[in-house]
This record gives sequence, C-alpha cells and structure tokens, in this order.
Amino acid sequence: MSNTLLIAQSTMEQEIDALLAKMTLEEKIGQMNLYSGFYDATGPAPEGGSAATKYEHLRKGWVGAMLNVRGAEETRKLQEIVVNESRLGIPLIFGLDVIHGQKTLAPVPLAEAASWDMELIKKSAAIAANEAAAEGVHWTFAPMVDISYDPRWGRVMEGGGEDPYLGAKIATARVKGFQGDDLSSTTTIAACAKHFAGYGFAEAGRDYNTVDVGTYTLYNRVFPPFKAAVDAGVKTFMNGFHLLNGEPVTGSARLQREILKGKWGFDGFVVSDWGSVAEMIAHGHAKDSTHASQIGVKAGSDMDMASGSYLKNLVGLVKDGKIDEANIDEAVRRILKVKMELGLFDDPYKYSDLEREKERIYHPDHQAGVLEMAKKSIVLLKNEGNLLPLSKNQKGIVVIGDLADDKNSPLGSWRLASENNTAVSVLEGIDAITKEYQFVQGPKVFLEASFLQHVKINETDNNGMKEAVEAAKNAEVVVMVLGEHGFMSGESRSRTNIDLPGLQLKLLKEVYKVNQNVVLVLMNGRPLALPWEAENIPSILETWQLGSQSGNAIAQVLFGDENPSGKLPMTFPRSVGQVPIYYNAYSTGRPVNKEGNVFWSHYADEENSPLYAFGHGLSYTTFNYSDLNINANDSKNIQVSVTITNSGSRAGEEVVQLYLHDPVSTLVRPVKELKGFQKIALEPGASLTVSFTLTDKELGLYNRDYEWVVEAGEFRVMVGGSSEKGLTGSFEIE
Repeated sequence: MSNTLLIAQSTMEQEIDALLAKMTLEEKIGQMNLYSGFYDATGPAPEGGSAATKYEHLRKGWVGAMLNVRGAEETRKLQEIVVNESRLGIPLIFGLDVIHGQKTLAPVPLAEAASWDMELIKKSAAIAANEAAAEGVHWTFAPMVDISYDPRWGRVMEGGGEDPYLGAKIATARVKGFQGDDLSSTTTIAACAKHFAGYGFAEAGRDYNTVDVGTYTLYNRVFPPFKAAVDAGVKTFMNGFHLLNGEPVTGSARLQREILKGKWGFDGFVVSDWGSVAEMIAHGHAKDSTHASQIGVKAGSDMDMASGSYLKNLVGLVKDGKIDEANIDEAVRRILKVKMELGLFDDPYKYSDLEREKERIYHPDHQAGVLEMAKKSIVLLKNEGNLLPLSKNQKGIVVIGDLADDKNSPLGSWRLASENNTAVSVLEGIDAITKEYQFVQGPKVFLEASFLQHVKINETDNNGMKEAVEAAKNAEVVVMVLGEHGFMSGESRSRTNIDLPGLQLKLLKEVYKVNQNVVLVLMNGRPLALPWEAENIPSILETWQLGSQSGNAIAQVLFGDENPSGKLPMTFPRSVGQVPIYYNAYSTGRPVNKEGNVFWSHYADEENSPLYAFGHGLSYTTFNYSDLNINANDSKNIQVSVTITNSGSRAGEEVVQLYLHDPVSTLVRPVKELKGFQKIALEPGASLTVSFTLTDKELGLYNRDYEWVVEAGEFRVMVGGSSEKGLTGSFEIE
C-alpha cells in the first residue's frame, strides 16, 4: 500500500473514531438498521402507523441504510431528512438488487457466465452500476457467487454456475465492474458478495432450505468465489436464509468472524438477508427476537435487513451486559467506513442528480454493451446438418411460440428497476434483419400472477396449435421459441420438473411430425432436461434470458451475423432424477461395468452421462486441437501449451479449457477440475498456440484443517473445448 493510501486510511480511521465518540448508543445501533422504502418521500410525511414510526427513526438518525428506494429525486428527499434533521446528519446508503442491470438489462448472470468472457462481464456490471448510481443507488446486493449443482433451484439464474474456478473469476469481474477503480465516483456502486455461505447447496433445490456439506466441499467448492470477491476488494457481504451444517449462517461466528473477518481480513460490513435475523427463531436457533439479535451481533452480522430486530433489542442487550458495546462499535465502524469510501460524507447528494439520471438511463452505449454481452452468452447446443445459420434470403421461415413475440419474459427475473415489455422480441430482431418470414401465434401463455409473481405456462389450452402445425407443413425452416416465462426462475422459483413447461413439448412434437427442419430457440433461466428435444431436433440454441437486446442478439446468431461462442456454465441433465449432476464429481469404487453385472454405480432407467456437459458449446466453424506440450521442469510453474486451428470456413471464437486430475490423493479429488481457460478468436485456417501456467494455486487443495497443500505424485491434464473430451497428458510433482 502506498504512503498516500496509508495516510488516507489513517485519516479515515481518525474521522470514524471522532464520529463514534459523538454517537449515542441508539444512534450507533441505528446505523445497523436497514429499512425497505416505506413511503413516497416526494409527498407528505406519513401520519400514523408503521410508516410514521419509521419516518421518525429517519429524523432521529436511527436508520443506516434503505433498500428499494431509487430515483434521483426520491433518494435526495430521504437523504435530506437524515442529513438536515437528525442530530449528527450521517448520510444513508441506498441499496437495491441490481442483479443484471438497472433500466438497461443485460443477460441474467447465468447467461453471462456462459460467455466465459471476463472483460465483458466486468463491463456489464459497470453499465449496471452507472445507471444505478444515476438513480441515486449506492449499493447493489450482487454478485451472487453461490456455486450450485441443482437446476431445480430457481436462483441458479443469479449465479455463475457449478464450477468454483470459473465462479471465482466471475466474482472478481463483477465486483470490479460494479466498484471500478474509485468507489467515490458517481459511476460506481458498492458490491455485495452473497450468500455466505453454501446457499446453492439447499436440499432438494428448494429455496430457504437446509444445507449440509462436508469440509472439502465447503473449503474447495463453496468458498473460492467468496474469497475471490474479498481479494477483489468487495465492500459488503450478505449472509443467508439457510442453515449450514445445523447453524443459521446469519448466526455463524465461525463463518463471519473467524473466516471472513479473521482469516480473510475482510474489512467491509456484513448485512443479513431479508429478515434472516428474526428467522433464526423459526429455525429453532433463537427463542425470541431479543435472543436472535444477540446471536446475530455476536456472530458478526453487522446490519439487520428489514426485520427491525437490532433497533428493537440491542440497546437493552448492551445495558443488560449481554452484548459488549465494542461489538456494536465494530459493526458501526465498518458501516461508516463504506459510507466514507462512497464519498457520502463529502457530498450526501452526489448520486442524486436529475440531469445525470436523464442522460445515463437507457444510454445508447449501454444498449450496445448489453447487446454484445447477449450475443456472447448464447450457446449452440446442437447443429445437425448445419441447419444454422439461416440464410437471410431464405423464404418460408415460420416462427412459432408465444415467447417469440414476448417483450417481457426475455428480461428475466430480478429486474426491480426496469420497465415491463422493454425487451426487443425475437420477432423484432428477425424483422430487423429480414422481412421474409411468416409468424404464427402458438398456444396462448396464461399468466396466473399474484404479489409473489407465481407464473404458470398454459397447460390446458390447445387453441392455435392446429394452425401452427398447418403453417409448419410447407415451411423451409421452423423456428420454435420455447422455454420458461421470465419469472419461472429466480428467488422462490424452485421447480421439481425442469422440462419445457405446459404444452410446449406437445406443440414441438406435433410440428416435428410435419417438418423436421426445426430450430429450437430456448429461453430459460436454468438448465433444462430436454431428452426428446436433444435426440430429435436438429438445431438447438440456448439463449437463456438475455435482457433488453434479447431479440437482436438471437436474430444475429440465427442468421450468422454473430458466430455463437458460449459454453455451458452448468450441466444439463437428461432427467431431473440425475440432479444434482455436475462435471467435477468423484469416482465411486465402482465407476464402470467391468464385471458385466448390475453391481456398479448407475441408474436402471437412465445413463449416467449428462445431456450436455459443463463447458459444452458448438460454433458455426470447427476447431482442431493439436500438439499438447507439458513442461514440468519447474514444479512451481508447470507450462502447458496446445495449438488450436480454425478448421472451418468462418471466423469464430473458442474457449480453450484446461482440466486437471490428481488420481491419488489423501483427500480424494474429483475426476476433473477446471484450472484454466482462455477465449481466443481465429480466422478460417488460422492457428494459435495457447499457453497455461500451473502453480501451487492450481495444483493444491484445502485439507481438513483449512491448510493449502500440494501433494506429490502424478497429475493428469486434459485440454479441449469442453469438460467431456480433449487432448490428454500427465506430469509428476516430486
């Protein structure tokens, strides 16, 4: 750290000390209180009820942060109340779930992960931060860096997939994109790594459910993206709703004090998830709200989101000697530090600028940025007979499926600040490229919407199916746009069946009976089980939910203006019965049928292999791998190189993936682990030699005592275009 930074940090600490010395116990605890927006600040002050009480808390300085408040005018009005009317005028932090954009929406995070392009992911987060900051938001509850193997869990759409190495790279990119090089800039916002820790392993893929994982999984699979976020300078962490190994994570001192703030040296603050302090009562861990508050603070949960437990109980707990005021001071110090780093003490209103808000929202540069991100997120799963790309002069293209004309579902879930029906639809994207298509409306999609946004795809109405099939009979190519509604994934959107919902598969089968030249365009927020589709449909594009520019990105890939380059960040199962399924699994003692009998690890009614493996993704061109070379003369820097040649007729991009396996280990290692990747671009006929360096960081693992160790012996290497196959070699570590 430079002398200038050391002086600045020392000055900040002195300012925090001076401010803490002025604060009453109630004012300190107020900084630990996070309320959701409860009234229109541009209107009259609330009179009576909970809103009036919370309004008085603002005036007393008993609120440290607010969420679900946005807009330059709204945030300024609330900030003025706190700054001008509370005794010390400590500014608020305004937080919001800026998950994949503010107004201009990028692809959902799982889709972005499919790009394997860290610079684009970083840029996407920066665009989101720019627009959020322009609406007065200082803090996002992202990135979600939970590793998960379970596509039943709706929140996989928020994360980076199943692999800790890729997940750690994505965590770094998103944190740096949100926070930039200067947190006090009005183009950046504070990031929040969540949910610490293990939430992606919720039993049965059901939200808010229990997690029970071993030491190896916790240290080597769950922790790496969180540790990467700390190393990238993330300013806040969020715990979670769940139990981890019998203990609510909101009340886990081991996670929050010993590991995060202790071993990792995290110097930001930890916020609870929504109401998770009070939910420790329902878990059976706390007897009442007072007890829950005591557990949360002692465990290192610095800020209480939405439950009001801290504000209600902490003064009494300190006065009764059940909590040391030093615990309160530590939490408040961390919160004040982030506020100072945001520049809020220098100018509390710097983010609330109406002119800046008008200029930045939906800026053309932002639209161009999310379009590029969307194009790179698309994965070509199958392309039998090179049905894709379509010719722009091709006549007789029939587009079927309500999602083709949908301007809302492509926005995906978690888009609190966006406006409905602002996505470019697939039809609009196609229309921008060619006018020569016929659109036939498929079965209606019925929305059963409530406050919880429960949405079901139509399961009973065949209306329009006959007409769609008739139209498909004489088409040269049928483009079927099928998948999930935009709100079928996300928080509390778990599914037991992860196939195409409703009558969509029936429609697809009926169309296929009369015309086999079918391109299936999938829109979904999670991996789906598509066994019939994968066996029968010649071309399948996984387009996820791509945000504002969805239709343009899809059309450009369909017609070859963009050569797809995405690779799967999560495994697609053949059947939901295989879940959880993931590439970096362990070998059992009976991995193959070598005895020719029933007694080996398998299913009686399904293959063990996935439908589409982690890292899978095709291109409109082909890539050949050759000349794998491993130089292990220096055991601290193993050099691996491979030559990739574009053997097709189109320019394209390839994600070159390196996997390792340690076949004999004290703690058994997975059959393969991603330990390097590079995305390269090649013209037809061109070749490039790609090099990787393997160090202790790639070769080792955490043992049971949380010690990083590299064991001697053989290591096997595979380099290829997916986790399924590639060139292989080995080396020895002495």
